[in-house]
Amino acid sequence: MPELPEVETTLRGVAPYLVGRKIVEITVRDGRLRWPVPGAIHDLVGHKIESARRRGKYLLFKTSAGTLLLHLGMSGSLRIVDPDTEWRKHDHVAILLGSGKQLRMHDPRRFGCVLLVDEPEKHPLLAELGPEPLEEGFTAAHLFEQSRGKTCAVKTFIMDSKVVVGVGNIYACEALFIAGIRPAKAAGKVTRAEYEKLVEAIKQVLGASIEVGGTTLRDFLNEKGEPGYFAQSLRVYGREGEPCRRCQGTVKRIVLGQRSTYFCPKCQK
Repeated sequence: MPELPEVETTLRGVAPYLVGRKIVEITVRDGRLRWPVPGAIHDLVGHKIESARRRGKYLLFKTSAGTLLLHLGMSGSLRIVDPDTEWRKHDHVAILLGSGKQLRMHDPRRFGCVLLVDEPEKHPLLAELGPEPLEEGFTAAHLFEQSRGKTCAVKTFIMDSKVVVGVGNIYACEALFIAGIRPAKAAGKVTRAEYEKLVEAIKQVLGASIEVGGTTLRDFLNEKGEPGYFAQSLRVYGREGEPCRRCQGTVKRIVLGQRSTYFCPKCQK
């Protein structure tokens, strides 16, 4: 699934083509996504896209007639193309802009969504989301307070979108390694000082990934149709049995919350 850095990369790629542009036409070739694409999205025709932003893994394109809420699902991607570009099999929704360019949503597995909402922050998909990891509201004090009494693994804890949004499996493994915290350690046993290190590690790993275009995942393509390259510098994720880049110990793999989890037993306590 595209993670927060992939979604942020996509936003930064498409936003300059969208903001300030009038929606000329909306084409729904197949509206059978995670939820049916509402016919009301055609009400946006004739309106300008006033802003484009991300909340968690959701993209929000605001107009005076409502906000278009998009999610890329398991395999979705957005591309800016010329209208006469040949349609790919899984290009489901397209927005023709006043500039003459077209935004197309591609989603082979159909787990993405295209919805029209009036008040995004009150929508059920967004209302209970935690703070953004790269913004001021995400602090060690927040994690420490939220974790008191929690017996779940700290990795599971930081992957909970109600605690903080966008810390997916890969980035959780990487951040915990940088912070020197074992993934299976109970969240309630992690000290405030350790959470200080973890917050900085999360910001570091997400920020670095955004800078290079997101992690290379099998189904993710950025707005130009190119894969991201962050996976080339992963420290522990996917490296079971390989030497730790820090201490030359052996990277181990366990399963937490039904997700593969990688760590170094020597470096992470």
